Amino acid sequence: MKVNRTLGASLMLSAALSLGALPTVALADPPAATQQQVQPPAPTGNVLVNTDARSLNLQGVVNARDAGGYRTADGHTVRTGLVYRTGELTKATDADLAELTRRDVRSVHDLRTTMEQQLMGVDKVPAGATEFHDDVIGQAPPQVMASTLSAGTDLYRAFITAPGANEAFSGVLRDIATNPGAVLFHCTAGKDRTGWTSAVLLTILGVDRDTVTYDYLLSNYYRNAQDGDALNGVSAAALDSAFDQANQTYGSFDNYVRDGLKLSPADISALKAKLLS
Repeated sequence: MKVNRTLGASLMLSAALSLGALPTVALADPPAATQQQVQPPAPTGNVLVNTDARSLNLQGVVNARDAGGYRTADGHTVRTGLVYRTGELTKATDADLAELTRRDVRSVHDLRTTMEQQLMGVDKVPAGATEFHDDVIGQAPPQVMASTLSAGTDLYRAFITAPGANEAFSGVLRDIATNPGAVLFHCTAGKDRTGWTSAVLLTILGVDRDTVTYDYLLSNYYRNAQDGDALNGVSAAALDSAFDQANQTYGSFDNYVRDGLKLSPADISALKAKLLS
């Protein structure tokens, strides 16, 4: 079953996508396996799960990993096995889908635009899972889309300001809070829109900023993105710009959660009750 949450991409975005310029600039394959493997960032003291244990080890899905396994500032632990973040699922193998079924994935949230789905294909989802289309930037004005095709700081600021973005992110978070099983969310490369979703979730749960940044930068390790590879990798500056825009637009991150994402105290309590031990 599929639930559609988007009104579609703008005309300019559609034209850009038709020329191969995706807003995440993430259609390129990961760097060749012959390159030296990128090392993960140095873990903070609140990282409880190593990179091998965190990986889902899927064959046809990049950047697939558990979103939990961190200690919060007040000493709780973000549970593993309940939230997963990945790249797009269009090339998921039968074995990949079986693994996601084994992990009790009940919902798959696709953060890509409608045009990305048309160009790349729709998700393959595990048996019994519900698919949601939570388009983050497909409703952005043309002038915004023209400045966000480089997946830099402008794109990350649009995660806060673009029409429909708040609804897309909050839809994922509310499902995580109430779903009896595991929830998976993804974009194209699993690094930008997916990275901000994970950053928001972990921050709400009380994970410190340095550890949130560590989780975000793991995309460079799992995608083997060399330093300066903006096409395949991520930078802390981009993540910082999203947090900065949340502060600029709403006054604080907490206000962004309350007034932008419109998550209620009950929503936050449900997230913490489910994900913290």
